[in-house]
Amino acid sequence: MAVTGVAAMKAKLMRMPAVVESRARDAMEKGADEIVAMMKRLVPVEFGDLRDSIGWNWDTNPAGTKILGTARSRVEGSLRLVIYAGDDKAFYARMQEFGTQKMAANPYFFVSYRTLKSRAKRRVVVASRTALKELAASGS
Repeated sequence: MAVTGVAAMKAKLMRMPAVVESRARDAMEKGADEIVAMMKRLVPVEFGDLRDSIGWNWDTNPAGTKILGTARSRVEGSLRLVIYAGDDKAFYARMQEFGTQKMAANPYFFVSYRTLKSRAKRRVVVASRTALKELAASGS
């Protein structure tokens, strides 16, 4: 008795990591956009330099910025998202977040991250599961 569909199954399995990584990447980008938007809403604004320096990037931060947090996907590959704040003009990003001896803290970075972290993680898990289910259900 011969087994049928082995070649199709092998093709699906070979496509699986790329499909899951693509969906996870999209979900991580959406989560990063939400976190950065919340940070920009919460940061104290005098001139706008610190607000304008907040952003995210894949794998690296722009020159002069300070990394205050990173997120790495558990999916095999190079999915590393960096959320950053501060630059040459807004060198005081950490001072705003944590305060100094003469200034109270005005948290904006980790408050946003902690608030939206579980939503972002859940989005990645759902996107990955959906990709796997769609791939399993597809005929090819």
